[in-house]
This record gives sequence, structure tokens and C-alpha cells, in this order.
Amino acid sequence: RIGWISNIIVVVSPENIETMKSIIEKYGHKRVMIAQGGITRHRSIFNGLKVFAENKFSSHLLQKPEVVIIHDAVRPFVEEDILSKVVMAAKEHGAAGAIRPLVSTVIASAADGSLDHSLERSRYRASEMPQAFLFDIIYEAYQQCTDYDLDYGTECLHLALKYCKTNAKLVDGPADLWKVTYKRDLYAAESIIKDNLSQQVCLITDVKEAVAQVGVLLHESLKNQIKVEAISSGSLSINDSHLQNIFSGQCYNFICINDKKYDIQETQQLVDMLEKSNIPLLYPVVLISVHLDISENISFCIGMEELTRMKKFAREVKKKNILVYSLLIQYKTKVPPQGLKSVHLGYPHGVTIMDGGVGPYWSLMK
Repeated sequence: RIGWISNIIVVVSPENIETMKSIIEKYGHKRVMIAQGGITRHRSIFNGLKVFAENKFSSHLLQKPEVVIIHDAVRPFVEEDILSKVVMAAKEHGAAGAIRPLVSTVIASAADGSLDHSLERSRYRASEMPQAFLFDIIYEAYQQCTDYDLDYGTECLHLALKYCKTNAKLVDGPADLWKVTYKRDLYAAESIIKDNLSQQVCLITDVKEAVAQVGVLLHESLKNQIKVEAISSGSLSINDSHLQNIFSGQCYNFICINDKKYDIQETQQLVDMLEKSNIPLLYPVVLISVHLDISENISFCIGMEELTRMKKFAREVKKKNILVYSLLIQYKTKVPPQGLKSVHLGYPHGVTIMDGGVGPYWSLMK
């Protein structure tokens, strides 16, 4: 997702290594490798750092980085902005970490379970991830750690201060750095992902008048709700700069409108370009192929050969986390009754066909 990060080391418990390998293979991650985790947080981090310095926990050494970022998998919504901030601060100060204001007062209890004392909340902050370090500093700190540090410690910034005299720069982090800790947090995380993925759609139409008009109406209807990027089907090329910008902008929703009945060639072309682009298929990509049938002779029958071909294509790309839907809209203009100037037909998202009676027939095939 972030091109300037050269390598990603995922530290995994031994019993989950094969599962993680299958995930890396399934989603085609190119910069990810696995290190075996330890029995505690610090031992796991140390094993990850050793991938750059020792052969004990990986089959080959990676080039030692200037700066290393340490992050928790339970904080899935880290953005590039905060990563960049902690990296730049670490390059200047040797260590840096994200912080957030405390939302509750921290108290200490006495041996009998009663209140001993409380901390003044305004003076303290919650230490969050990501944290970044000059590699030589954090690796030296871990080499000097005692077994007590490795077994009971939790704060990497403290190790850099304790063993390398490096005062970390504290960087205010965004609210999205919360941890997925309890089962209810999974539902909140799923909701955030779905909301983020629904913020942008790419609308692809050809230049024919009827198709272009539907595209314009759909664009007008959607633009106040989500970000809409519109391009011509003639621009469907992996070398097109506009399309590349859309891919790099993490767009996961595409609507292709054409008047080619049952033709999925355009959708196949878009799938091929998605696979060749850098967009990570970690989240589902949704492709809606809209076919307009404006012929005078409307047939309600879809040939079994065409239907089978479309369904087979949808099943195949679903394995790649791409969801394909096909929408067929059939209509023809009728002579309006005497005295009737226009009849409005509301299509999904407010698309309206005007000036004439319209007989709508549509079917949705997953």
C-alpha cells in the first residue's frame, strides 16, 4: 500500500506460519516475509529485527534499513501520514512514537484493593503504534536487554532510552490508531473498512450518445454523495495516466456502461489492468457492468451460452477478490398518450430517461 516501505516483516507464532504464508500467496504480496515469533512481545520484535542481521530466524538476510517501523497488527487503520511523521522524527531524533490523549484516569490500587493514588491525566499520554527507530539504535537496545525486559517489558521507546540514551520524539497520532482488542471491535473495524471503500467510484462509459447521457446523469446523481471519477472506455489502457491515478488512489468500485449486449470484454480488460496495477486486492473490488439495450426488438431471453460465460467469468475473478455484477437494461421509446409531454422513469441512483414513454425491463445477474 505504501511504496516507500521496502520490506515488511510479519512476526507470527509458529502455529500460524502456514496460514500467514497462504495469505501472502493469495493476495500476491511481494515485499512481505515471515519471521517466527517469540513467547512475549519484545522477543517477537527482536526476532523480526534479526531478519536484517542474523540468519537464525529467516533463510536469508535483508539489506539493513536506515529506519525501521514497529507496528501492531491489532491497529489496522494506520495511514501513510502518521508513518511518514514518525519516520522523519526518528531520522532526526533516533526514535519516535505516536501518542494519544488519555481518555480515562489511571489509578493505582493498594494491597487491600482500595485506592492508593491516581495520576494527573493531563500530564500523561497513551503510547500508541507506529513507532520508528534508527535501526542501529533499536537493534543495539534489544541486544543489551535483560531477560526481565524481554519477558515483562512492553515499551520499545523505553528500551531505546534505557540502553542507548535516546530520547524519543513523541508525535500526536490520529484517533484511528485504536486497537482491535475485543470481539465487538471486529464489527467496528469491518464498518470502517466498508465506509472507506465506498467513498469513491470510477465511472467508465463509451462515447456513444445514449451511453454517454446515462453516464452524465449517473455522475450528477452520485457526485454529492461520493467522489466520482469519469473516464472514457477509450482510455482503458494500463499506460493511461488518469486511470493509473485512479488505481493509485485506492478506488475499489467501478461501473462500466456500454450498449454491447452481453459483451464482457471491457470488464475482462479492466480486470486484467487491475491485476497488473499496484492496487492491493486485500479488499474486494466491485465491478458493475451495465449493458444498455436500445434496440427496437426487445428479447427477454438471455442465451444460456452467454449467461454461462458471464457466470463462469464472475466465479473465476471472485477467487481474486474481485466481485463482478452484470446489469442489463432494456428499453424502447413508445408514442406517448395524447397531451402527455414527458414521462420520467427513475433508474437506480436517480438516472432518468425523459421525453417519451419508456418500457423498462432489467435483470441483475451475480
